[in-house]
Amino acid sequence: MTTQVSFTIDTPGGRRPLSVAYRRTGSGAPLLLLHGIGHHRQAWDPVVHILAAERDVIAVDLPGFGESPALPRGVPYGLSSVVPVLGSMCEALGVDRPHVAGNSLGGLLALELGHRGLVRSVTALSPAGFWSPGERRYAFSTLTAMRRGAQALPLPVLERLSRSAGGRAALTGTIYARPGRRSPEAVVSETLALRTATGFDETLAAGRSVLFTNELGEVPVTVAWGAKDRLLLRRQGIRAKRTMPGARLVRLPGCDHVPMNDDPALVARVILDTSR
Repeated sequence: MTTQVSFTIDTPGGRRPLSVAYRRTGSGAPLLLLHGIGHHRQAWDPVVHILAAERDVIAVDLPGFGESPALPRGVPYGLSSVVPVLGSMCEALGVDRPHVAGNSLGGLLALELGHRGLVRSVTALSPAGFWSPGERRYAFSTLTAMRRGAQALPLPVLERLSRSAGGRAALTGTIYARPGRRSPEAVVSETLALRTATGFDETLAAGRSVLFTNELGEVPVTVAWGAKDRLLLRRQGIRAKRTMPGARLVRLPGCDHVPMNDDPALVARVILDTSR
């Protein structure tokens, strides 16, 4: 069941209310799931039922994405703002130091949560922040093109494309190695999420100056990279390992940038192994 949690955050104009959409299911130690830029919590649907057998799974729409409203005016979308928002959200949910798994932008946020000691373990799937300047420009230009394409497609055309394997590949083949596995409904939903994401532009702008260079101390960390990732190239995983020598680096064969769809069983196993 999807619901909203409400809390207050500090802004330049004082304390302001904010709400975040999430879906919570399962039992066990809490596990927070964070999606990538332009996506929504449903990116995790292929693995939620596996994880929920052992974990209290909380899949979140980040502020300005999915069903979560934008951050209040004047609050930037950088790590220094979004990470405290996630901390306040966990407090409002009564969750103390959950495990966290994140993909892309969500992976970067997960690592920063680990750096600040707010979580018990971190699984980062193709996390942002380990790029060279050229790799960042390539990724950002690709994301911008995907966004413009999503905004330009009339809904009837989008729905028609989603009904064929070739159409699903055209719409989502940049991030999935096996786009044909996505249902037509899921492809339409995530394309609309990309189209309407109010936090997209500001998040992308904030990312232009991001390089993750922090150690995470005693927090267990796994960095996992899809062997077929064409958005954030897999050599960035080597840089992540150099930055965090204590982290476990895992290769995900046959997976692209959003690996939860390509190999749900493998991704779930990696997350559960880290959180154990």
